[in-house]
Amino acid sequence: MIDIDKVLDAAKEKDASDVHLICNLKPMLRIRRNLIEYDCSSPLTEDDMYDIYDYFVRGNVDKDNVFKQFKKLDMSYEFEDIRLRVNISLADDVPIFTLRLIKNELPTYEELGVPDIVRRMTYQPQGLILVTGKTNSGKTTTLNALINEINENQNKKILTLESPVEYKHTSKKSVIVQKEIGAGRDCLCYSDGVKNCLREDCDILVIGEIRDRETMEAAIETAEAGHLVIGTLHTKSCAETIDRMVNFYEIRDQQTVKYLISSLLKLVISQRLLPAKSGNLVLVPEVMVVDNIVSGIIRKEKISVSEIEDAIQSNLEKGSIGLINSIAELFVDDVITLEQAKAQIEEKNIETLNRTIMQLKIKKEKINKINQ
Repeated sequence: MIDIDKVLDAAKEKDASDVHLICNLKPMLRIRRNLIEYDCSSPLTEDDMYDIYDYFVRGNVDKDNVFKQFKKLDMSYEFEDIRLRVNISLADDVPIFTLRLIKNELPTYEELGVPDIVRRMTYQPQGLILVTGKTNSGKTTTLNALINEINENQNKKILTLESPVEYKHTSKKSVIVQKEIGAGRDCLCYSDGVKNCLREDCDILVIGEIRDRETMEAAIETAEAGHLVIGTLHTKSCAETIDRMVNFYEIRDQQTVKYLISSLLKLVISQRLLPAKSGNLVLVPEVMVVDNIVSGIIRKEKISVSEIEDAIQSNLEKGSIGLINSIAELFVDDVITLEQAKAQIEEKNIETLNRTIMQLKIKKEKINKINQ
């Protein structure tokens, strides 16, 4: 029988981000994006998989019923001094497990490389801020670093809706209430939690994931009512984020929604994680501060991705950061390779990347001469 405690101990020691437990394979640890086999005697058997299921569910009837009904289960689990985000699903009708290790010590937004404009925007009295990116791009970590920053420096009531709760915050200067979404938990669904927040006198609402129209509508209503709403979306760029928000709605409703979004949306940060030359992961941010120009583009009948990208590029003095600028800066600072930089953008933008790199190099050389 597999000793899960030993696997988790090894994952902690090796600073793994995830553990994969799959029938007929040895446990796999994801370490700096690479999958490394855990050295144990034999692959996991079907009996092992059901033992692991019992280890995590621990006879909880609600969780067991959710898994049997939906054939998947998301939950949090505490192991020694760390929390795990546990996903249980089925493959060949046998449970399989993906475990995300969540460190107790939350890095600051500066340590993560999140631009300071994102922190400054959390002082907005109302509106909508979105943290976006693909799966495993660090959205949850960024979100929680911002919550911690607000908690330490602002006197607010913060309500979070998460599935599951990953980082456990302790109220400091702010009051924090964290609610877990799901059957048998604090709220059945995100939209219910968002609607109820209007009765809970919160200043800032944090939505772990905006995944459907109902939740988006509730988030917009909350922002309209005078609250600051911070949420995440699974999109790969700022322009795609706008497109996704609008496409939650029927075509007949989209023009009305565009006007609401253009007035309520304050900032979008779209982030990626790349392996640096040092072996660590580095954040690549694209930041869109929504000013009058961006608002005007959002309100147009047809949203143009290139117009949004140009607006970001021309709005650098207000805190916006173009993706090409972020990538070029990391290359000039010798953090990533040129091949990595080029792989992150479309072929048509390679020339712009090269030009930006040259401009940054010249600027850096001038600064070095002044400092000598």
